[in-house]
Amino acid sequence: MKNGFFPVTQAGKEHSPVQSRRPADTAAPFIRHERQEGHIFIEQPWELYSDANHDAWRKLFARMRPRWDCYANHRFLAGIDSLCLDPDRIPRLKDVNGFLGPLTGFEAKAVSGYIPAFLFFDCLRNREFPTTITIRSRETLDYLPEPDIFHDVAGHVPMHTDKAFADTLVRFGECAHTAVEIVAGVRHEEERLHLLTSIVKAMARFFWFTIEFGLMRSSDGLRVYGSGLLSSFGEIEHAIVGPDVQRYPLQPEWAINQGFAIDRYQPLLFIVDSFDHLFSLVDTLEKWMRAGKLNNVAPGEPEVNERDLKSFLRAMETRR
Repeated sequence: MKNGFFPVTQAGKEHSPVQSRRPADTAAPFIRHERQEGHIFIEQPWELYSDANHDAWRKLFARMRPRWDCYANHRFLAGIDSLCLDPDRIPRLKDVNGFLGPLTGFEAKAVSGYIPAFLFFDCLRNREFPTTITIRSRETLDYLPEPDIFHDVAGHVPMHTDKAFADTLVRFGECAHTAVEIVAGVRHEEERLHLLTSIVKAMARFFWFTIEFGLMRSSDGLRVYGSGLLSSFGEIEHAIVGPDVQRYPLQPEWAINQGFAIDRYQPLLFIVDSFDHLFSLVDTLEKWMRAGKLNNVAPGEPEVNERDLKSFLRAMETRR
């Protein structure tokens, strides 16, 4: 749910997946204007990027490339090549989409900032990825409390070139519609809010431990496919070789009940066998949702905010 709505925090890590997603530079006049006008989906004003902006992209890309070669999943590496990303210039999203669309039907869709949870998942269902268009400064390469275009385009979008992974994102989006269908059948408001909060928390945790911070087995050992790791210079290595990291095969009952800290390297990571395996686990998540197994997940992070809950409730009203 980030790059729909997972703000980045320290060292490229991510903030709670159900807290608001905002642009990397909320003071940028263009972004401020679009937000004031209430525009969520916008155009990318590529000509407004400065030489300093492009230099930040170049430095980020140059230092991540050798780490990707060492630790990234081979599907990600193939995706980087398929997108023909310029290592020296911030990409134009229309160019990225020109390569991406024919492969999986996905497209990177520029956003001005916050995007509510249901809308984010609905975008995934429609093969659209909400994408931040601003970039961190050269002074904040190692620390940024919010997402930027490097995290979104270099960290997330290369994975969208893989059909099985792309289909898994669509499946996540379908789960959000299942959640709306379920809560629409609950008459009492207090019960409905409790149920919805628990389901969204479970989905956020599952997304966090897979799409954002997932590991995968390979013939070369464990490799990274989670985008929170793929855009973090420090944590991508730590995730694979750090002696204090606990790494376990992904079990849905663990993931949906496991909270997480957002201000440090993740001490617990989960492993899948393949993207087909991951797709089957999202299937399991939806089945458990229908069976009521997500109705009372363990308390803790992430906190589900009111705007995200309202996005699901508005979708519920639309169904009626």
